Amino acid sequence: MRIHECIISLLGGMGLFISAMNIMSTNLQKVAGAGMRRLLAKITDNRFAGVGIGAVVTMIIQSSSATTVMVIGFVNAETMNLHQATAIIMGANIGTTITGILASLQSLNLSMYFSFLTFIGVILMFFKRDILKNVGGIICGLGMIFIGLDIMSDSCNDESIKSVFRSGLQKIDFPLALLLLGMVFTAVMQSSSAITGLVIVMVQGNSMEMGSALFIVLGANIGTCVTALISTIGTSLNARRTGIIHLLFNCFGTVLFTIFIWILKNQVISVLDKITNKKAMQIAWFHLFFNVITTIILLPMVKILVFVACKIIKEKNGKIENKKPIKAFKYINKRFLFAPDIAAEQIKKEIKNMAELAKKNLDRSISELLEQSSEYIEEIAAREDLIDFLNIETTKFLVKLTPSLNEVTAQDVSKFFHLLNDIERIGDHAKIMLDESSEMKKNGLKFGREAIEEFKKVYEVIEKLFDLSIKAFNNNTHKGIEEHSAFLEQFKNMERVYIQNHFERLAKGQCSMELGSYYTSAFAHFNSILSHLGNIIDSFKIEQENLRNNTFENKKGYSKGYTLVINQSSNKIKLDETSTTRKNFDLNLSENSERMNKSIL
Repeated sequence: MRIHECIISLLGGMGLFISAMNIMSTNLQKVAGAGMRRLLAKITDNRFAGVGIGAVVTMIIQSSSATTVMVIGFVNAETMNLHQATAIIMGANIGTTITGILASLQSLNLSMYFSFLTFIGVILMFFKRDILKNVGGIICGLGMIFIGLDIMSDSCNDESIKSVFRSGLQKIDFPLALLLLGMVFTAVMQSSSAITGLVIVMVQGNSMEMGSALFIVLGANIGTCVTALISTIGTSLNARRTGIIHLLFNCFGTVLFTIFIWILKNQVISVLDKITNKKAMQIAWFHLFFNVITTIILLPMVKILVFVACKIIKEKNGKIENKKPIKAFKYINKRFLFAPDIAAEQIKKEIKNMAELAKKNLDRSISELLEQSSEYIEEIAAREDLIDFLNIETTKFLVKLTPSLNEVTAQDVSKFFHLLNDIERIGDHAKIMLDESSEMKKNGLKFGREAIEEFKKVYEVIEKLFDLSIKAFNNNTHKGIEEHSAFLEQFKNMERVYIQNHFERLAKGQCSMELGSYYTSAFAHFNSILSHLGNIIDSFKIEQENLRNNTFENKKGYSKGYTLVINQSSNKIKLDETSTTRKNFDLNLSENSERMNKSIL
């Protein structure tokens, strides 16, 4: 072949190799994604266990970059600490050597048999069952890897391209230049596996000397850190530190091995020759030795690596709470769409964050309603904008993510759509209560001492219910539902007593009719908020069939509704119970009827 034909063929083979790796990795994650998530979630502070888990997971998904990105996602979601992440990253670097070992099998002339797997995989992909499709994708990807390697090998065996490669490498036959070459190519392609596969076929075809190949492989180990570093953009402080730890690990190993091979290159090649006479396998063994030895050296120094990373990525001093939150995700990173199980964990954390924002707004709005200090008006408005933003953008992220989820994860994630709406509605109630507080202040109205004390006692119960709901969501359990029902019953009793107290104050002229409408409006908000909190905890109950359009029946402990009628001419107050689950309070006063008839959902 002519030189340009060889180059086109080589690039085509490399493209097929990378595509095959992606196909196999994607389908492996679909098949084993939930298992890997559980495996990574069980990680302890045992460093050896962390290394083992990192190696196993990477061997399964065939990508150290994917494992590292997953780990960064867990750290960003605060489900893994830096020490645990460091051990897993070390294991991931060992696990990634399986790719080189697979590529080296091409030297055993088994490619024809492995290529046949492509046909089997395609046949399986025609089946309707997802598991068969995914297994077919794995088998098909594995077969395509060897087809790609064969194409690359045929191109490198051509004499016209051999001379070009040899002359080019002779001009840059300097360790640091070769390191840089490996770094740049890997960073651009974001795949150390592709570079390792290319180096293997080039060495096997005598297009590259073994000495040059070793330095390029070392450089590729630094270049592969680019993918992880890119994934840390916009993540938490510790997530960024995780990316730095990955870089530190590979830089330390590369510097150590570069010095050693630079001095003892001939001796190293001689040792590899004694292990195996297959040059392709020599590269695979060298890659394995590099990662295993580096891990052995650095495993006792995990704390030092974490310390250095913390010094490089420092926490800002004098950090104060921002009263105007920035419209941005705290946990979700759109780059993790390729890892659905990790993305699901991020969404769960983001929803919890959103619930905490709504609770903080509710705290502030109650304070404004009772104190009328106007201190939190801008803060509440800014936080409400952030809650609305998170609701919309998280829903969009969920829509994009759902098609890639396996059946088990999809069942968990399906709840999130409803929970987002419930939390957003709680935030809306907080904002409406703030607006009503501003109206009261504008009209010179303020609750009396007794009413304020009643509201404080009621809100203590609401806070406990809120905390229980968040806990149920965070732990993905319906445990504590009895306690939830008890607090709900307590609220029901307090509501009945306090509403009656309020009517007595109205009857005695201790409270104006206009102020009374704000009092009952606040209880309407409280009931709706409790309904949404009930949706959250009830979504984790086993009896899912008892849910009806996200409303709650009286058998679950929710209080009956009330219709409050004040006859202005007779100055009598009537308290009627209804069987509705929502609370609607109607005052027979023309000036307040518009406000009280609003639908507060």
